[in-house]
Amino acid sequence: MDSTEIGQRCTAFVGESRVVSGDLAEVARAVKAGGHDVCEKAVLIFDDRTGEQKDVCFQGSLDAVLERLETPQGSTSSGLERAGSQSGSAPAGTPSATKRGPGRPKLGVVGREVTLLPRHWEWLARQPGGASVALRKLVEEARRAGMAQGRVRESQEAAYRFMSAIAGNLPGFEEATRALFAKDRGRFRELVEAWPADIRDYSATLADGAFSEERAESRE
Repeated sequence: MDSTEIGQRCTAFVGESRVVSGDLAEVARAVKAGGHDVCEKAVLIFDDRTGEQKDVCFQGSLDAVLERLETPQGSTSSGLERAGSQSGSAPAGTPSATKRGPGRPKLGVVGREVTLLPRHWEWLARQPGGASVALRKLVEEARRAGMAQGRVRESQEAAYRFMSAIAGNLPGFEEATRALFAKDRGRFRELVEAWPADIRDYSATLADGAFSEERAESRE
């Protein structure tokens, strides 16, 4: 667990109730100082972005709990990283190891070889601005589409992780997960409506990005 994890926003649940939100250290401090009995009721802490559970040991004093959070684990560099740093050479494929081709380096434009069929070059040549401009536009469009799809997938996975951990025995769980991955907001909302309020609302918050394509289609 590193300092970036400690700074990420999390939410703690005790049973069916959401008790506190904040960065991981704040949440751990509030749970420990709040007198929540972690023996009788499990305290589950979830990452607000990924839906993953955070493993926090509440044994001992508050200072001991916080100290364990701040102690990096698994920070040893891999053999490959150490070898690279000892040799002083950059890994193949990095900018320093890659021979510069034609382009406009001062503007961040670097030329690389592209292999296409003749009909592809003919099509590119007919586009406004020529082949380079057309290729950059195509790449940017594909990049934006990929990012949007990635956000949908991340939201689906985050909601599913949380729901599986805390709502697996609630009525309509399986149907709700199917609606989540089908990107059916209306059905999803209908199925989680009867769940305990805090679980329902947090599930809906994590799942919101899964329905972004639905919003885009409605605007069109």
